[in-house]
Amino acid sequence: HVQLVESGGGSVKAGGSLRLSCDMRLNGHRMYCLGWFRQASGKEREGVASITIDGRTSVAEGMKGRFTISQDNAGNTLSLQMNSLKPKDTAMYFCAAGQVRATFDRLSASRYQYFGPGTQVTVS
Repeated sequence: HVQLVESGGGSVKAGGSLRLSCDMRLNGHRMYCLGWFRQASGKEREGVASITIDGRTSVAEGMKGRFTISQDNAGNTLSLQMNSLKPKDTAMYFCAAGQVRATFDRLSASRYQYFGPGTQVTVS
């Protein structure tokens, strides 16, 4: 049973920064890919960033240079550093885990098996 719990969301002014964390309890499940997704009100869930088991990262266009995904050495915490935040970054942010192999699938929500409940980020 895989458990993911996000934290670190909040309200911030445009241009500010936030660091999201995801506490991961994989309970022996070896996940090939971890990711961050977001969903704004009335919109579909979209990929933000991903990291594979061997450390390869992907960041969605429009967030490159502003968002950085990382994982601690123990593999228990997934992080998303968000800088230069914009009002359009306002959304619920979710961490995810899955057996995603294809590079072009790593930012596709439908390819992930597990999601956390989410943490709200509001940029004004």
